[in-house]
Amino acid sequence: MALDVELAEIRDFLAAQEPFADLPQEALTRLVPRLTVEYHRRGTAIMTPGRDSVHLYVVRSGAVDMRDAIGTLVDRGEVGDCFGSTTLLGGNPSTFSVVAIEDTLTLAMGAATFAELCNDHREFGEFFDAQRTRRMAGAVAAKQASASGSAILKTRMSELARKAPITVSVRANVREAAQVMSDAGVSSLLVMDGERLAGIITDRDLRNRVLAAGRDGTTPLAEVMSANPVTARADGLAFEAMLEMVARNIHHLPLMDGDRAIGVVTTTDLMRLEQANPVYIAGDIAKQKDSAGVAAAAARLPRVVESLVAQDASAADMGRIVTSVGDAVERRLIALAEERLGAPPVPYCWVTLGSRARMEQALAADQDNALIIDDAAQPADLDYFAQFAELVTGWLVEAGYPRCPGDVMATNPKWRITLREWKHVFGEWLNAPVPDAILRASIFFDMRPVAGDAQLYAELDDLVRSQAPSSKRFLSHLAGAAVANEPPVGFFRGFVLEKEGEHAHTLDIKRGGVGAVVDLARVHALALGLPARNTDERIAGAVAAKVMGAARGADLRDAFEFISYVRMSHQAAQVKAGTPPDNHISPDELSSFDKRHLREAFGIVRSAQSTLGTVYGTGKLG
Repeated sequence: MALDVELAEIRDFLAAQEPFADLPQEALTRLVPRLTVEYHRRGTAIMTPGRDSVHLYVVRSGAVDMRDAIGTLVDRGEVGDCFGSTTLLGGNPSTFSVVAIEDTLTLAMGAATFAELCNDHREFGEFFDAQRTRRMAGAVAAKQASASGSAILKTRMSELARKAPITVSVRANVREAAQVMSDAGVSSLLVMDGERLAGIITDRDLRNRVLAAGRDGTTPLAEVMSANPVTARADGLAFEAMLEMVARNIHHLPLMDGDRAIGVVTTTDLMRLEQANPVYIAGDIAKQKDSAGVAAAAARLPRVVESLVAQDASAADMGRIVTSVGDAVERRLIALAEERLGAPPVPYCWVTLGSRARMEQALAADQDNALIIDDAAQPADLDYFAQFAELVTGWLVEAGYPRCPGDVMATNPKWRITLREWKHVFGEWLNAPVPDAILRASIFFDMRPVAGDAQLYAELDDLVRSQAPSSKRFLSHLAGAAVANEPPVGFFRGFVLEKEGEHAHTLDIKRGGVGAVVDLARVHALALGLPARNTDERIAGAVAAKVMGAARGADLRDAFEFISYVRMSHQAAQVKAGTPPDNHISPDELSSFDKRHLREAFGIVRSAQSTLGTVYGTGKLG
C-alpha cells in the first residue's frame, strides 16, 4: 500500500512511540489513514469530566495537562504521549479533564479502531491497561494528599522506590538490553559495571540512538547509553528531583543510597504526587526564550515562599525550594548566553557560592558565583568568558539577584580563572592563611557546580578536602572568625539591636543567627574533609565522626531550623505587605513564643561557639 508523504511521516512518527513501536509495519500502514489530525489552541479543553469521549489521542506536538474531577494534576502529556485510553477502557463519561497547555496537534483514533488494535495485538492492549492503572492510582494519591501541596514537599525519594531496579551489564549489546526491558516490562535499565552505576538506557534512547540512527542490535550498549547519568539521593525530597528533571529535560532518574543504586524514578512517578508551584516555575523558566521571560517567571518566587510559610513548611524545605528555583534561573541564563556567544572555546564550570551552594538560600539574596576554566584555555579564550560572565550576571540582576556588594562574581577576573590558578589560590588560603583574607574567603569553601563540566569542580574539591584537615593554622583562623560572629543576644538575654542607620533597632538574624551556625558547621566539615555543603548535613557529619556530641548536634540543628524559620516568616510577611524582603527583624514583630525560643536558640549557638573556641585555641591566635 503506497502512502503519500504526509501519511508516511505520521507512520514513522508513531513507529518511534510507545506502544506503536511494537506494532508490525503493515498494521501501522493500515492505521494511519484512519487517524484524524486535530489542532487545539492553548487553553482548550480536549476532554472534560462528565462528558463522553470516543477517541484515543496521541500528542503530535505541544503538551497537555490531565487533571481529575477536583482539578488535581494527575499527569502531563508531551510529544508521543497518549491520553483517552482510561475512558475508552473504563467507560464513559470521562472522569478527567485534558487541557492543552501549549498550542497542540493530536492524532485522534476512533474507539472502534482502538478496540481492534487491542484485540489483535496483546502488548498494545496491555500497555494501556497498565497506563490506566497508573493514572487512577495517581488520581487517588493526589486526592488523598493535602490541598496545601505538602506531599511533594515532604515526600522523600526513597518512598518512591518501591522495587529494585532492573539492570544490565555494561558489556551487553543493544539487542540484549532491549530483551531485558521487554521481559521486565520497563522503560529503562540501569547499566552496571560490577556494583558501579555506569549509565542508563531508556526506550527513547533505543528509538533515537539506535533505530533512528540505523544501528543494529549488536551495537555495544556503552555506545548508546547515557553515561554517568544525573542521579538523586534516596533521602532527597521529591520536589528537588522534579526540578532537576524539568531543568535537564530528562525523564528517568536513578535513585542512589550512597554508592548503591536502589531504583529508578520517572517523571510520571513525581507528577502523581501533586501540583506544586515551585515545579511549574522551574518548568516555565526552562522554556523561556530570553532573559526577560526568565525574569518574569522568577518574579513569582516570593509569593511561593509566602505560601510555603502559610503551609508550615520547614525552613530547610523552603531553602531547598528557593535554591532550586535559583539554580533553574542560572542554568537557563547560562544556556541563553551560550546561544548568544556560541559554544565555549574550552570546558568550564559555573559554580555558585554561599547559601545557594549549601541549598539554604532565602529571599533577598544577592549573587555569589565564579568560573572555573579548563587549563587548556588560551589568552584569547578568556575574552569569551569575560563576555559570558557579564551577560549572565547582568541577566541575573534582571531576574532579581542583585550584584554582590563584595564583587564575589564571575565578572571579577580574580574569580574567573583556570583550574590551575584556582588550585594555587586555595593552596595559599590553606597553607599560608592570613586572618582577614580567610574571613573574606570563607564563602569559597561553600561551593557547588551549577552548569558546565562538573569534573573541573570535582578536582578542586578533592584538593580542598584532602588538604584542609591537616591545615591547622587555617582551621584555627576559620574557627576564630566563627567564634567572633556572635549571636545578637546580650549578657542578660536581651537582643542586641543595630544602633543606627537604615536598620536601627532591629536584629540581623542572618549575620549572627543563621550565619553563626553556618560558620560553625563549615569548620567541622573542613576539619573532617566532609563532602557535605548543607549546614544540617555538616552538623550530622560532625556528630557521626564523634567530634560533636549527639545532644549538642541535635540542639544545634534545631536551633538552626528555628532561626531560619523565623527569618523566612519575616520575609514572607514582608512579601505579603508589599515591601522588599530583608534579614532585619524588629523585636516588636516577634511573638513572646518566638522571642523566648530565639533567645534559647542563640544560647545554644553561643555555647557551641565556646566549645569550638576551646578546641582550636582561638584566643591564642595572632
